[in-house]
Amino acid sequence: MSSLSVEMLAADAAPISSAGHAQLGIAVLAGVAVIVLLITKTKLHAFLSLTIGSLVLGAVAGAPLDKVITSFSTGLGSTTASVGVLIALGAILGKLLADSGGADQIVDTILARASRRSMPWAMVLIAAIVGLPLFFEIGIVLLIPVVLLVAKRGNFSLMRIGIPALAGLSVMHGLIPPHPGPLVAIAAVHANLGVTLALGVLVAIPTVIIAGPVFSRYAARWVDIQAPDRMVPDRPSEDLAKRPGFGATVATVLLPVVLMLAKALVDILIDDPADTVQRAFDVVGSPLIALLAAVLVAMFTLGRAAGFSKGRMSETVEKSLAPIASVLLIVGAGGGFKQTLVDSGVGQMVLDISKDWSIPALLLAWLIAVVMRLATGSATVATVSAAGLVAPLAADMSTAHVALLVLAIGAGSLFFSHVNDAGFWLVKEYFGMDVGQTIKTWSVMETIISVVSMIFIMLLSLVL
Repeated sequence: MSSLSVEMLAADAAPISSAGHAQLGIAVLAGVAVIVLLITKTKLHAFLSLTIGSLVLGAVAGAPLDKVITSFSTGLGSTTASVGVLIALGAILGKLLADSGGADQIVDTILARASRRSMPWAMVLIAAIVGLPLFFEIGIVLLIPVVLLVAKRGNFSLMRIGIPALAGLSVMHGLIPPHPGPLVAIAAVHANLGVTLALGVLVAIPTVIIAGPVFSRYAARWVDIQAPDRMVPDRPSEDLAKRPGFGATVATVLLPVVLMLAKALVDILIDDPADTVQRAFDVVGSPLIALLAAVLVAMFTLGRAAGFSKGRMSETVEKSLAPIASVLLIVGAGGGFKQTLVDSGVGQMVLDISKDWSIPALLLAWLIAVVMRLATGSATVATVSAAGLVAPLAADMSTAHVALLVLAIGAGSLFFSHVNDAGFWLVKEYFGMDVGQTIKTWSVMETIISVVSMIFIMLLSLVL
């Protein structure tokens, strides 16, 4: 069989032969199998696993290795360029929110006004607001002391309080930019970020209600445990003489969301690239400018309000960037894997085969993400893999349906977290549960989020 070089595929998007489909299918299976085995069996870092898997995929597909390296490097570079800066800005905003006591201010204000009956709903609200600019793991570390404290003082079942908080964080992580997963999918399928954000919020609200406060009633019956008797970690604001106000903190966190949604709204209402108003909103509502503006504002509304000196502010920004190095490398390698898939002809293969399938593109994207999530345990790996495979399907979709494609990938990436997921062990250890209890609560909650959000995504696809 002739080699499937990058130049050939770039110049000729004609349907691939059945024999070509077979070779590419084997290449995909080989590449994915290598990634899964390296991550799950040898515990190799996801960045190295994705890099090796990309090389294996290209080699089995028959593409010259120098072209495979070029494809991988190009994908890594373009993904890092489009997503890396946004991840960095999000990390800075999240660190300022945590270290200034702004997150604690949001938590304390909402809890002070919540009744015992409404406490699970208050936990969802706290997690959703605080989790918007924070990575999932950081959000858990930040909210766990609050969950344990509320459960202990209010004599609540830990699951009644903990599940709503975890649901709020997880939904934000899987569906709402500027989290890495949604950003990577948006870049891969060329979706409109503002439209994706708006539809993501629309899907997230009913999903988090069902997976959070509603499911927590049953989770508390299945696993009726109290907060473990151990020392609650110190909260950042306990060492501060003052902290920012509630209104200023919430406004700062929501600023990038408002700017990006405003851009999407203006694009819908005006739809004239030459219009001055639309051009202005295209600038201020772009993810880079929106997040950069939020970071600059946060330095005053959060940092200065907490009494940070210039040195302390610089130290906070510096400390926020170190932990995301691993995330950036994984996301970049995921982009390289995606580009290798495309340049090897896999994207065209999926496009050719899917024409004869009756399965909707949105459901196909969800299923691919589900398989990768179950196999690797990583929501980010599941997202970048699924996005690379289904990206060609977005070519003939409307703006709204491309955004829904991103959300379908995100929903699939959350399906049934189990023992190969770091988040599984994080929740297990913090809440003092055994493996069985964690599966009954956390794993089931993640599955509910995935399935329920996908149902709402499919319903939206029928009316948009």
